[in-house]
Amino acid sequence: MTIESTLMSDAGTDRLFATVLVANRGEIACRVIATLHRLGIEAIAVYSEADAGARHVLEADRSVLIGPAAARLSYLDVDAVVRAAKDTGAQAIHPGYGFLSENPELADACERAGIVLIGPGKRALETMADKIRAKAHVAAHGVPVVPGVDDADLAEEAGAGVDDGHRDERLLAAADRIGYPLLVKPSAGGGGKGMVAVTEASALPGALATARRTAAAAFGDDTLLLERLITSPRHIEVQVLADDHGAVIHLGERECSLQRRHQKVIEEAPSPLISAATRAELGAAACRAAASVDYRGAGTVEFIVSADEPDRFHFLEMNTRLQVEHPVTEAVTGLDLVEEQVRIAAGLPLRLTQDDVTLTGHAVEARLYAEDPAAGFLPTAGTVLALSEPTGPGVRVDSSLLPGTVVGTDYDPMLAKIIAHGADRAQAFDRLAAALADTVVLGVGTNVDALQALVAHPAVRAGDLDTGLIDRSLDELTGWRPSDADVAGIAVALHADRGDTELGDEDGRAPSRLHRAGGTAGTRMAGPAWAGATGFRLGGRVDRLRLRDGDGTDRVVAVTQATPGPGTRPADAALVDGEPVTPTGPWRVVVAEDAVYAHGGAGAARAQPPTAERPTAHPHTVTLHRIDRAAALAAARARAVRAATGADPEVRTPMPGTVVAMLAETGTVVAAGAPLLVVEAMKMEHTLTAPVDGAATLCVTVGDRVAAGAVVAVIDAETETTPSEENTDD
Repeated sequence: MTIESTLMSDAGTDRLFATVLVANRGEIACRVIATLHRLGIEAIAVYSEADAGARHVLEADRSVLIGPAAARLSYLDVDAVVRAAKDTGAQAIHPGYGFLSENPELADACERAGIVLIGPGKRALETMADKIRAKAHVAAHGVPVVPGVDDADLAEEAGAGVDDGHRDERLLAAADRIGYPLLVKPSAGGGGKGMVAVTEASALPGALATARRTAAAAFGDDTLLLERLITSPRHIEVQVLADDHGAVIHLGERECSLQRRHQKVIEEAPSPLISAATRAELGAAACRAAASVDYRGAGTVEFIVSADEPDRFHFLEMNTRLQVEHPVTEAVTGLDLVEEQVRIAAGLPLRLTQDDVTLTGHAVEARLYAEDPAAGFLPTAGTVLALSEPTGPGVRVDSSLLPGTVVGTDYDPMLAKIIAHGADRAQAFDRLAAALADTVVLGVGTNVDALQALVAHPAVRAGDLDTGLIDRSLDELTGWRPSDADVAGIAVALHADRGDTELGDEDGRAPSRLHRAGGTAGTRMAGPAWAGATGFRLGGRVDRLRLRDGDGTDRVVAVTQATPGPGTRPADAALVDGEPVTPTGPWRVVVAEDAVYAHGGAGAARAQPPTAERPTAHPHTVTLHRIDRAAALAAARARAVRAATGADPEVRTPMPGTVVAMLAETGTVVAAGAPLLVVEAMKMEHTLTAPVDGAATLCVTVGDRVAAGAVVAVIDAETETTPSEENTDD
């Protein structure tokens, strides 16, 4: 089957596909489906058992179940994806990004099945998939590369085999020639996995061993390369478009230096570092790299640039697919890159030349992840109980979320992207700050607070960026914790909604009718509530509840309702642990089971850009847990043990996931640091250990799914300290 035979007429001019299968999930699947619908193309979704009710499935014209939750048995199954396309009559497959988007096997399978892959050809996929091969290839076509060596080069120089047992010896000998600092990198894979920075010769042997183990486990290939480590590195990438008729153009660059563990967090276009002259040179180099592999479609050539020498750049890699951050390029060019991909795959020539490309204004994007910044950015999970996504001039949201969406730990934790476009960089960042302030996801922990702090960071606002900025600023980005006033404000919001929701009895236990409605967990939303108080007033009903924050701090909150009368507010005052406080606000709250999810606090109405005279204030998202007297007493006992031993006897999982191994048994006497069990989430294994000496009680077993913060074991430590009930009374 030829491409021509799979095309349809679009308004009598352009020839496009009638039906396209989207081989992905989440926000990128929704984003691709939206463009297909705009072009009048039928969109077919594929989904795993875990995604049966996902947004991309609901928005597609038709959908096909391709396997269980595990990605390798569904979204990564080439045969299942191609079979779905054939069974539904799809003429083309759009792979999005991730999963199969850079897999040459999919290109082969599509060719055999007579289905068009909306992406590059097999040659480009294979050449650019291997970092060593890609670097050598583009260097031969005049693209600057970082000085370095790899296993294959050194073996060839020595006239030996690559796997002759002397690979590390050759790399050690070559390191002095390259010069320190160095970066050890696996040849296969991506996302920064296995990369190790080395500043001195004594650390290199261990770094090589670590990188080889990681590369072999993650990619099945332990081939390594050494590169000179660029100091004050800026990550700059160039978007290219190429058709089957020999045309290759670039659409300017994106600044992607704000990263955490080599994963991008905030991206912008254009880069505040790059001059017009350097932009032209970068674009020309990117086009040479794309043309060298007969590239077809949309792709990105990534470069590393030293902030100290912004006019010098070095090839990093080429991503042979659509990038997560493509919306910022769309914002400044006015193009729909998915539409361009479809047109190119349909055999049509590019509609514009390099001279037609203009960049208008500035755009910035923030990635919203299901993760807990305070817990080292470990993944979170849960059900979206309340959702509010921002709107406004220059604001765009690419999202996979709906109220009721279940966020698990089977896939990448990215939930949405918030994009802002402005006339200049300052306006774009102001709009992004306001949009993030208006982003509310309750029921699932996200990084929205950290994003707000990052967008307001003085170095970010000044454009003084590098790939290590987030790691250096973790305390500033993740250090906020709810104060007594914040907890009081949340309690007041609950109180204001008590016509629908009762706070609970004097033990803090909520009425069962709050939690169950038709057999499922119920929720209530309180609107913006009481923002301040003049002091504590006696009289009226007093509601009491105990709330525990993510750090395990318990507070007893009493909210007093004023004696009814003209002009009376919903509540007059709040006490926290017996002390009067002025609550912050307003707060929006949702209650489900014993969890209270809240959004608001200082400056909640809208984030304001920071100035020298006014510090940044932005709303926060908080999860609190309502606890009863028994839980409060248990917490008091735990505090007593902590005071005596310096450790908490309760072992809690820092991330949601599945228990995959038990390393101890209930009743076993263990020493502090002894491994107890292993929890897996997002392909990460986390071994939980005993915090103190004592007898272990295991609360879970293999196969159990656990929520973040769940107690999975308790160590009965010997202590002479008796817990006091002083702070557990109402």
